[in-house]
Amino acid sequence: MMQIPNDPFILFSFINTQLRDTGMTLRSFCAENELDADAISEKLKKAGFRYDDAKRCFR
Repeated sequence: MMQIPNDPFILFSFINTQLRDTGMTLRSFCAENELDADAISEKLKKAGFRYDDAKRCFR
């Protein structure tokens, strides 16, 4: 399993970079890397970020 940052602002940057570089959706990226997409979304939601399906990134 991939290690991800715990800090929500670093996680925001990390996840968006991964999604941009791979061209994957959040769900497919998380499935491939054995990560919990719902947990990541919830953590980033608490920090004020929302996932944009059309753009495939958090904003």
